[in-house]
Amino acid sequence: MGEARNLMDQVTEAFFSGDSSRVAELYASDAIVEAPGQGEMKGGHEVATWMKEFLDSFPDAKYEPLYSHESGNAAIDEGYFVGTNTGELKLPTGETLPATGKSVRIRGCDVASVENGRITNHRFYFDQMEFLGQLGLMPPPS
Repeated sequence: MGEARNLMDQVTEAFFSGDSSRVAELYASDAIVEAPGQGEMKGGHEVATWMKEFLDSFPDAKYEPLYSHESGNAAIDEGYFVGTNTGELKLPTGETLPATGKSVRIRGCDVASVENGRITNHRFYFDQMEFLGQLGLMPPPS
């Protein structure tokens, strides 16, 4: 296992165990992270704050891995985010939505690049419309 795969596995473990200080440590101070509906975040502390807020919204969250890859300084994961929305959901605008009590199972992919023992770039991909639909915040597709 290479450095990229090792760091990706560590950040996934830290996130789903709620260890926000460990999440922050795994990112370079100038890391760029992008996620649907969130836009661009910079540095480990901003990422850790976002991840903690997301986990507060889904305290039973877990990750169901499907595929894990590594090529050079990049690691790629594909799997499912699974959780129940029992906490307020913070929107990028700063507003919050009350908990829906609904469970979600969303397929996603994320790609992380590493340099000098830290994640420098991390991109999360998932269908935001499906996520909102499973939460009951969007009408079902016709």
